[in-house]
Amino acid sequence: MNNAIDTSNGITLVLGGTGKTGRRIVERLEQRGVTTRVAARSTGFNWHDPTTWDAQLEGVTAAYISYSPDLAVPGATEAIRLLAQKAVEAGVKRLVLLSGRGEAEAQRCERIVQEAGVDWTIVRASWFQQNFSEGEFIDLVLAGAVTLPAGDVQEPFVDADDIADVAVAALTADGHAGEVYEVTGPRLMTFAEAVQAIAQASGRDVEFIDIPHDAFVAGIAESGAPSEMAWLLDYLFTQVLDGRNEYLTDGVQRALGREPTDFTEYARRTAATGVWDAAPAQAAAS
Repeated sequence: MNNAIDTSNGITLVLGGTGKTGRRIVERLEQRGVTTRVAARSTGFNWHDPTTWDAQLEGVTAAYISYSPDLAVPGATEAIRLLAQKAVEAGVKRLVLLSGRGEAEAQRCERIVQEAGVDWTIVRASWFQQNFSEGEFIDLVLAGAVTLPAGDVQEPFVDADDIADVAVAALTADGHAGEVYEVTGPRLMTFAEAVQAIAQASGRDVEFIDIPHDAFVAGIAESGAPSEMAWLLDYLFTQVLDGRNEYLTDGVQRALGREPTDFTEYARRTAATGVWDAAPAQAAAS
């Protein structure tokens, strides 16, 4: 693909621009003076309503695509196919897709973007470190017991800031078109080791408890989680967290020329913000 496409005079669209990676990307683009458009439910964008997409794509030359909640969920492939088609028709010249490791459905979405006929970059990420501080597991950390059916499987948790740096490079600089950057942290860790690192950094009494899968699924149902999220968590802990991703990759190093952020550094940095200091009830209300 052409690595010298000029996207400086157009708008860079960040789909999922209020999410874990999206808001970090928006901050970095704006700091660089890049004209940026945030696409999220709060700005009128809805993945389930294609009539909301055209206005967001108008004047866009580069786009970051983060599908919520995950490319593995039913309907994601069709949405990515239509979005890519509309983006190309609207004049978008560069697409950067956030994908997931070890997910056959996500890889199908990657191929759609790769075959769209414009410059593309795939950022294929491992589990986010920030899941413990901004996402699905923070309430478990605050309650003092991270109860998940993860066993001794190891995961190379990646920092969302590293993902954002890779995505911004792909959106704004030459030399990244046609690349699949599989991004991981610098080491493999079990969930128990990750929780131990959080406990040490935060000074909280937090433990990891491995629970049977059936108990995990029942707990999700009792929590009142949306059916789509319940399906996704069930899928991730049965189909993805089975050892298939127990290896490191060099995506961060290839894209940025530096080492990825270690989980211990993430935990230290995050503990300093005080996010793990709140009581569980306060966190649930915030």
